[in-house]
Amino acid sequence: MEDILKTCLHQKHLDLGAKMMPFGGFDMPIEYTTIIEEHNAVRHAAGIFDVSHMGEILITGPDSERYINHIFTNDIRNAEIGKIFYGMMLYPEGGTVDDLLVYKMEEERFFLVVNASNIAKDFQWIVEHSTGYDLKIENLSDYYGEVAVQGPHAEACIEKLLNLDVKDLLFYTCKEMKYENETIIVSRTGYTGEDGFELYGSHDFINRVWDILVDSKQVLPCGLGCRDTLRFEVGLPLYGHELEKDITPIEAGLGMFVKLDKEEFIGKEAIILQKAEGIKRKIVGIELADKAIPRSGYEVYADGKVIGHVTTGYNSISTGKSVCMALIDSAHAALGTEVEIHIRKKFFKGTVVKKRFYEKNYKK
Repeated sequence: MEDILKTCLHQKHLDLGAKMMPFGGFDMPIEYTTIIEEHNAVRHAAGIFDVSHMGEILITGPDSERYINHIFTNDIRNAEIGKIFYGMMLYPEGGTVDDLLVYKMEEERFFLVVNASNIAKDFQWIVEHSTGYDLKIENLSDYYGEVAVQGPHAEACIEKLLNLDVKDLLFYTCKEMKYENETIIVSRTGYTGEDGFELYGSHDFINRVWDILVDSKQVLPCGLGCRDTLRFEVGLPLYGHELEKDITPIEAGLGMFVKLDKEEFIGKEAIILQKAEGIKRKIVGIELADKAIPRSGYEVYADGKVIGHVTTGYNSISTGKSVCMALIDSAHAALGTEVEIHIRKKFFKGTVVKKRFYEKNYKK
């Protein structure tokens, strides 16, 4: 059995008494106080997450843009420096290798951020498909640490406490900055539905930033428990749940990030065929009439038959409603369709709704 990995902030989590649990091959904090307290801190003030488990891959060289467009569903051609793109890498059959972010740092330098559990797989995939392209591929995941500072007070806290000028960063943009003689990367994206920033740098830098923000008492340390409840409420997918090797972006409702009007990319033909023929199943939102909690894997029924399963479900902290995302047969995916979810030997009535259960509050 492989030894579990630790991020550069691991000791900080232990010192704070965090509840720890394996995630993506790393020993990660799930909560420090309660998921509800940490969730509400991000919704109404500011929270900081250790996301150093995420992977960073640098692609440079004359063919870097052309190559990334070949393995990535979104279209990065002729983008401005500092622009960030969300999209997927696909298998030829259309299923998802991973969903990721592509940062355009310079004309021939791109910074890819991938999911922790997929770092080795993604790096291998990227290298294997690079034959014939003039570029260099580096896995920098061991060098970079990363924290995400999220919430309506995130900008003010970073400006005041870290003395970093971030107020002019637009949503889904990034820039390199100097911090105590180190070059760091700052971006404005987020995985919570709130305004927020990501800071990438050396392990020493990440430890200093963590201490400054947490010691200020203005930014609450938050675990992966509320990171999941936050992303879920605003309908953001999690690889292994709403996206997977056998789930395509079209089935996940993420077709807007698949640009079929660009040149060939891996998986394009399968997606074109799927769109032409229609999808047989789809990720939807479901709201229960009862307070029972629909957990991942629970079966969804209609007319007495299994039509799919829950991918993520909670009693929503921000709305108080029992809701879930589920992968179900398209024949039952229309808004307003009545379904049932099998929970602990009982059936609970639900209604298909939009899978965004809470409105995002990004900075426009």
